[in-house]
Amino acid sequence: MLLAIDQGNTNTVFALLDGDAIIRKWRISTDEKRTADEYMVWISALLKLSEMSVSDIQGAVIATVVPQGKLNLVLLCRRYFQCDPLVVGDPNVDLGVDVRVHNPQEVGADRLVNAVAADHIYGGPLVIVDFGTATTFDVIGGDGAYLGGVISPGINLSLKALHEAAAKLPRIAVEAPLSDRVTGRSTLEAMQSGVFWGYVGLVDGINERLRAEHATDMKVIATGGLAKIFYGRAKSIDQVDHDLTIAGMRLLFIKNQHKCTPVPDED
Repeated sequence: MLLAIDQGNTNTVFALLDGDAIIRKWRISTDEKRTADEYMVWISALLKLSEMSVSDIQGAVIATVVPQGKLNLVLLCRRYFQCDPLVVGDPNVDLGVDVRVHNPQEVGADRLVNAVAADHIYGGPLVIVDFGTATTFDVIGGDGAYLGGVISPGINLSLKALHEAAAKLPRIAVEAPLSDRVTGRSTLEAMQSGVFWGYVGLVDGINERLRAEHATDMKVIATGGLAKIFYGRAKSIDQVDHDLTIAGMRLLFIKNQHKCTPVPDED
């Protein structure tokens, strides 16, 4: 099986794949100081609960947007899974995608992986909206090239800032409203309405501008934990794909697996 590790700024997802099927998917809060040994204690317990073992893992691929967290994830794979992981963004990794931006090294690994998966599954031209710590929009051309995108503050980040900057405003969770009514009749309703409908406007407004700028009716694919609550309300979103990043990591591993070598046992 293949272990795909997707490390974001807030959470790190460990997914086990058998072919193109995701067998298990586990999530842990991202902590750049967490050691390889600590990861192993956690994941070995989960493997045992799933009646699996470390020996079931034959390869690994890592995509991280936290540079300080990369080393311990690589050590985890080398020390405990006996494999040299493929790390998205490393110079020797062939993306199979033409990255047409001023500095390709600035593009986050998650955005590149999403681009690979979306072009393979849906075909360009398209826009990928990823609802993560940041809400990102990535543009893929008709020829599959990565053309750049947009980065805006994530929803939970905006809520946290609102709560911390205004003493009387409570901390709330993002929820889809039961109706299309925008006017809030309490502070809580007003905050939920502002955040939810504000991001609906953000998503639809940016996608409208991107389509106009590129003069084409691009399909819009949404991913990330909060994508489902905006589907149907943000009219520009055509489809939600929660496993887009994992699918892209698998595709990149297949394309580059000859570069991943087993690690010999230590003497």
